Amino acid sequence: MRPTTLEGFVGQSELLTQGSALRTAIEHGRPHSMILHGPPGSGKTTLARIIAHACDAAFEEESAVAAGRAEVRAVIERARHRRRAGLSAGRDGHGVPTIFFLDEIHRFNKAQQDALLPAVEDGLITLIGATTENPYFEVNSALLSRTRVYELEPLAPGDVLILLRRAVESGECGTGQAIEPDALEFAAEWTGGDARAALGGLELACEAAGPGADVTGEHVRDALQQRALLYDRQADNHYDTISAWIKATRGSDPDASLYYLAVMLEAGEDPRFIVRRMVVLASEDIGNADPQALQVATAAAAAVEHVGLPECQFALAQAAIYLSLAPKSDAAKRAALAARAHIRDHGAGRAPAHLRSSTRSDGNYDSPHRHPGHISPQELMPDTASGVRFYLPDDAEAALKERLEEIRRARGRE
Repeated sequence: MRPTTLEGFVGQSELLTQGSALRTAIEHGRPHSMILHGPPGSGKTTLARIIAHACDAAFEEESAVAAGRAEVRAVIERARHRRRAGLSAGRDGHGVPTIFFLDEIHRFNKAQQDALLPAVEDGLITLIGATTENPYFEVNSALLSRTRVYELEPLAPGDVLILLRRAVESGECGTGQAIEPDALEFAAEWTGGDARAALGGLELACEAAGPGADVTGEHVRDALQQRALLYDRQADNHYDTISAWIKATRGSDPDASLYYLAVMLEAGEDPRFIVRRMVVLASEDIGNADPQALQVATAAAAAVEHVGLPECQFALAQAAIYLSLAPKSDAAKRAALAARAHIRDHGAGRAPAHLRSSTRSDGNYDSPHRHPGHISPQELMPDTASGVRFYLPDDAEAALKERLEEIRRARGRE
C-alpha cells in the first residue's frame, strides 16, 4: 500500500508544498540528511522510500531497537562498496548513492549516534532518521547540526479515509466483501491520524467478518479498539500530551486537565512521570497563591508510590482538579530565576560580617526578636546587592504583598 512517488503520498501538504525545501530536494533527486519527527503512522517510512526512489539510490533500512554498531558498520561498508563500484563503472559524482533509513533513531545512545557522523559528513550515506520523540531532546547535537529536522503532523481523518478506500479498491480485504461506508469513516476518525493503525484495524475487521461476509462498523470498531489500546501503550508522544496537560491545568480548566490526564493513563504513561509534573506545576504556576497546592501534589506523589495503578488514578484526578482550580501565580518562579540571574551576572557577594557563623562574625548581629513586630532594620544583603529585589508578588498573592510592604516599611526600605 506504500506509494513510490509524491503524487501518491497522502498528507503533509504544508511540508511538501510546491517550492518547499524538502519537495525541491526530492524532485531534483538531491536529498540531504534529515530527521523526520512525527507521530506513528504519519508517513515517515513511506516518505523515506519515496526519497530513495526519486534519487535512484540504494535503500538501507534498520530499526534502532534491534540494530547496533555492527549493523551500522555493515551498512556503511555496503555504501562504500557501491561508491567504488559506481565510480569504476564511470558514473559521475560519487557513484551509487545510499539512503540509510534509521527508524526510531532516538533509541541509539550517544556512542551509536556518533558512529554515524563520519559517513554522514563524507556524504557516503544520506541519513534519514525517524523518531516519534522530540529530536532536540533525543538526538546528539553533533548529528543534528548535520541534518535538517522536518516535523510531520498526524494525518487528517480525510487523508486516512483516502488510504482506507485505496486499500478496499485494491482488494486488500479480499473479494466479495462489502465495507459499510460508515465503518471506514469511523476508522478514519478513531485512529487519530495513524494510517498504520487504521489499515491494520481494517485488515483485522475483514478477517473477523470472514470470507465473503460484509464488514460492518461493529467489526471495525472491535478490531480498532483491540489494536489501538495495545499500540498506544508503546507510544512516545508523552511530551506533547504532558505539555497539553500543563497548559490546560495552568489555564484553570479542570475538565481539560482531566481529559489529558485520561489520555496519558489510557496510553499507559508512567504515573510517576505525570505526578512529577504536578509537583513542578504546584510551585511554578501556583506558588504562594495557594501553598496548599504543593502539599496536594506531593501527597499525590506519595500515593503513586504507595498504591500504584489503578487505584492511584483517583489521587491523580484529585490533584489535577485541585491544581486546576487553585489561584495561579508564577511569582516564586520569577523570583528564583531573577536571583540566579543576578548571581550569574554579578557573582556571589560576601554576606555581611554580622550574618556569618558565630565564630567568624563581628558580634553585631541584631536579632529581630528584640524588636517590636520581630523586625530588625539591619541590612541583610551583601553590599553588592543592597536594595535589589527579586520577589514581586502579584495580585494572586495579595496577602503576601501587603505583609511584604509592612515589613519593608518597618525596616525602612520602602
